[in-house]
Amino acid sequence: MYRNYFKRIFDIIISLVGIIILSPIFIVVTIGLSFANSGKPFFFQSRPGLNGVIFKIIKFKTMNDKVDSSGELLPDSERLTSIGSFVRKTSLDEIPQLFNVLLGHMSIIGPRPLLVSYLDIYNSDQARRHEVRPGITGWAQVNGRNAITWKMKFILDVYYVDNISLLLDTKIFFMTIKKVFIREGISSKDHVTIEPFRGDEN
Repeated sequence: MYRNYFKRIFDIIISLVGIIILSPIFIVVTIGLSFANSGKPFFFQSRPGLNGVIFKIIKFKTMNDKVDSSGELLPDSERLTSIGSFVRKTSLDEIPQLFNVLLGHMSIIGPRPLLVSYLDIYNSDQARRHEVRPGITGWAQVNGRNAITWKMKFILDVYYVDNISLLLDTKIFFMTIKKVFIREGISSKDHVTIEPFRGDEN
């Protein structure tokens, strides 16, 4: 009952309340990132959602588009702006996804939506993460986020799919608040963002 009905109702209520309460922060961050990113405060990208259906995720743009002499984008660490670094560390870059939740693309709690290119390299267990709506935060995020291996991330995602409940979602919600305050697991050990998944962790 919770998984098929009440979870969506809670998503709508929480996303609406969140948008209203966080609107002042949303406006300030949008203005700041507009200056830092040449008028482009938002980042849009196609991501697979429930049952692998593609949607456009929206986040705050924390990195600029600077390229090297060959026209290739510079490494993430060199493109991360000062305000972008702050936005990432405080997880404010996730705020725009409340609109994705309101539209039904995402849930407040669920496996994080990854890249479309990964769909073809998942094994059968890893692909099960798409049996539910992706989330702004999830079981993997409160258990390491970018600081854990892909293998562990998928194990945690599938665990969530098999154990969705109001109790688990509530636990993840409050653990997320704690993680945001202590800024834990934002980056992997040696990179600003986690290394790409290459389909070699089964």
